[in-house]
Amino acid sequence: MYELYIANKNYSSWSLRPWLLLSELGIPFDERLVSFAPGTGSSWSGFRAFSPNGKVPCLHDGDTVVWDSLAIAEYLAERHPDVWPSDSQARTWARCAVAEMHSGFGALRTHCGMNCGLRIRLPDSLPQALRADIARIDELWSEGLARFGGRFMAGNAFGAVDAFFAPVAFRIQTYGLTFGAAAGAYAQRLRELPGMRRWYADALLETWRDPDHEEEAMQSGILLEDLRTTVS
Repeated sequence: MYELYIANKNYSSWSLRPWLLLSELGIPFDERLVSFAPGTGSSWSGFRAFSPNGKVPCLHDGDTVVWDSLAIAEYLAERHPDVWPSDSQARTWARCAVAEMHSGFGALRTHCGMNCGLRIRLPDSLPQALRADIARIDELWSEGLARFGGRFMAGNAFGAVDAFFAPVAFRIQTYGLTFGAAAGAYAQRLRELPGMRRWYADALLETWRDPDHEEEAMQSGILLEDLRTTVS
């Protein structure tokens, strides 16, 4: 049985990716949630107990340890079908899109950090880099949906490319980001997946708060609503 180490569901977009991939493909695994330690970078030493780079997510398969979300996806693809599309063109496109997400979209991460339970109104005038990231994701989603003609980015089956962009669907909900009709409908489909619903429900139940993540959200715009369970 795989063991997947993740951090708090309210905050950890990187953890969501392999967790959702395993969940939606019906691959059995045991979840190991370890909360972030308060303070930037302070989780490193604690996370080193199970992850060589001191970060989440991290997958354990017996004596094999796989760290980094992209490495986990590739490791799973060697053992399970449907992680990547069977069609070579769709598979190549999906891998490119995943690589772009894995290495890019820094402005979106900086200005719209994942915080599932909040609703934030961003300023009317967004930074140019953030607008460029939003436009590129809209373009990428719309291209995949049109090119491969399915409900998901690379066809009718959910796969790694959808899992890697799933955190954006939560960011759209949190920050009220505007996307085109096709991309907006796709984001809604992602949020309606059983795994996304479970993740979101768990995130709202978390009472632990990380000061750095909370401050990051407050600096992004005006807090409209906090839907999370009240801290006791």
